[in-house]
Amino acid sequence: MPDADPARATAREAIALLTGATGFTEHRPPPRPLPPDGPLGWSGYDAARERASARTGEEESVVYGTGVVGGRPCALLSFEFGFLGGSLGRNTGDRLAAAYELALTRRLPLVALVATGGSRMQEGMVALTQLQRVAAASTRLRAAGLPQIAVVRDPTTGGGWATVGAGADVVLALPGAQVGFAGSRVRPPDADPYAYSAEGQFAAGQVDAVVPADELAATVTQWLRALGPHEDLPAAPVPRALPTAGAEPTAGAGTGSAAGVGTEAGAGTGPTAGVGTEAGAGTGSAAGTGPAVGGGAVAPLPGTGREAVARARDPRRPRAEAYLADYFAVRLPLHGDRSGALDPGLLCGLGLRTDGQPVAYVAQCGTPTRPAGYRAAARTIRLADRLGVPVLTLVDTPGAANDAEAERAGAGAAIADTFAAIAAARVPVTTLVIGEGGSGGALALAAPENTHVTVDSYFSVIAPELAAAILKRPPSETGATADQLRLRPQDLVELGFARSIVG
Repeated sequence: MPDADPARATAREAIALLTGATGFTEHRPPPRPLPPDGPLGWSGYDAARERASARTGEEESVVYGTGVVGGRPCALLSFEFGFLGGSLGRNTGDRLAAAYELALTRRLPLVALVATGGSRMQEGMVALTQLQRVAAASTRLRAAGLPQIAVVRDPTTGGGWATVGAGADVVLALPGAQVGFAGSRVRPPDADPYAYSAEGQFAAGQVDAVVPADELAATVTQWLRALGPHEDLPAAPVPRALPTAGAEPTAGAGTGSAAGVGTEAGAGTGPTAGVGTEAGAGTGSAAGTGPAVGGGAVAPLPGTGREAVARARDPRRPRAEAYLADYFAVRLPLHGDRSGALDPGLLCGLGLRTDGQPVAYVAQCGTPTRPAGYRAAARTIRLADRLGVPVLTLVDTPGAANDAEAERAGAGAAIADTFAAIAAARVPVTTLVIGEGGSGGALALAAPENTHVTVDSYFSVIAPELAAAILKRPPSETGATADQLRLRPQDLVELGFARSIVG
């Protein structure tokens, strides 16, 4: 593959980037000749097609077949931009529909390597309606529980982006690629070019990762391992307890200690890299008794509601990043809500544990969760449910964001959709409350009948300060109000909300 600009590779070079030189078997649909100069009789169209074929060696703008990526069989389709700008005509639609059908009949994941300018002008409405064929084929594949990964190359615009690209379950992009619905010749002259780039689409939450070409095969391999298809996966194990930094050990014999903490690739640090690997990923699961804090010592349960709240708000307490790093060997972030917004205080994605089990995760990071975070959570939970992947949620928020911007962004509807996603999930959902459980904004991510709590957490219908204010009590009675709310970990178990206190 040329090193100068891998985003502008040919269709077959792009395939070889994933499969190697001999890992692809091409398929072709039955021939269906077009009328002279196409369905519109566009003068010179036949000659243009002949020149494109002579220049590229291809019969159409899409090549498809089966291949093996990192030991995982899959269906592959790749656009040839050199053939009339990778545009979609009737015969392109035949190939795309056949590629989706190949994935469906063989129960394979579909990987699409996209580089297209959109619908083929010389075929008019016949070309445009191919988008409907692609959407229908994609919907059938989705209903069958088969994953779709799109790798968007330079350029990916128009209907090809709006169907094969943005319609995939996971969207990866090559650095510097032009990506957007409006191509360079049809957008406003003063439009910001960054908005139409791979990096700009990542910043807007429309692309899950921007992946350098030399990392693409490894990244796609990990995604294929995580997405499946899978059969009858067990529930996500409950994460083990982690120590609070600087906590004084209490006398007693503990049963667990924390492994090393890594950093999630692509989470708040930039758009590149699609795979995060953590050092010291843990494999233990919760025992339900004897919570561990520092040096393997047993942490005492909070004696009062005020103490429970203070411990959950302690800045030294381990947050979601530490739990995810301990739990997974590899993490693959899902980025954005697909509606143009991000919430950096909520981490979503799929991960692989040290035994190879895939688990989808949704983790609050201790901040008020914004509407974009709830929409990203619902997206992740529904994807996992469709693919048969168990879900782990980590609850830690003082509550949903309640500012005017959050209201305008549809906070209520986003929270409602998250409740619905968990309620409708057929896969097992496991929840661990690792800090603050602030009212409905936290409960939206909690699994009914499979929620566990750490010793430094609480869950409450309302924050005790707000409850005291509503009851017109003085601040001095906030502690007594916290006790009345019965929000401590042991209270949550006794009330039947939590199954265990993790240790």
